[in-house]
Amino acid sequence: MRRIDELHLLYPFAGSRMLRDLLWQEGMAVGRLHVATLMKRMRIEAIYRRPNTSKPAPGHKVYPYLLRKLAITRPNQVWATDITYIPMARGFVYLVAIVDWFSRRVLALRVSISLNVVFSIEALEEALTRHGRPAIFNSDQGSQFTSVAFTAVLRREKIAISMDGKGCWRDNVFVERLGRSVKYEEVYLHAYASVPEARASIGRYIGFYNAVRPHSALGGRTPDQIYFEQPLLAAA
Repeated sequence: MRRIDELHLLYPFAGSRMLRDLLWQEGMAVGRLHVATLMKRMRIEAIYRRPNTSKPAPGHKVYPYLLRKLAITRPNQVWATDITYIPMARGFVYLVAIVDWFSRRVLALRVSISLNVVFSIEALEEALTRHGRPAIFNSDQGSQFTSVAFTAVLRREKIAISMDGKGCWRDNVFVERLGRSVKYEEVYLHAYASVPEARASIGRYIGFYNAVRPHSALGGRTPDQIYFEQPLLAAA
């Protein structure tokens, strides 16, 4: 799974068949169906199709995508979220992050050993408590984010709910880029021995990502500089 994750970042267009062949080239004899199963567990798939794990559960409401052609001009206008697979020395965990779209600042995160809605709600509640509320909240169509429990928090706060169009990987591209940075600049440089170690080390990296790491998309400034130097207007 660790190698599949690395290959997926290098070749995001590769489906299970191509990944199987790439693994065979490296001496890993694995079947296509097993590769597809692992990809589903990791919430990844080729960019031309939305992962199976990003399909809503039966009965879950899917909301329209609200960001197309929308000018995002200030912090707390739009927040976004995604769940990322994180490999450890043995096993793996999942990372969920709440990100301010305008500044790229990570507002809250949680690490979990399983894909359940609880850790996503905890991250959302922390972001709301610490930073107020956005006008719009965007996610993919994964069952965690379409669940009644998760959307109830957004509706309670009167936040407009936006969800990526099916198969439109670019809709949440800023959060996807965060996951890429976390892996290349933090996760792949370490072999976490435990979940607490993974949680602490990733937390330190996010502190660096927000306050120290210059971002070319922000003109060399940090997310903290952009987020805190702009007026935080109340949601419409």
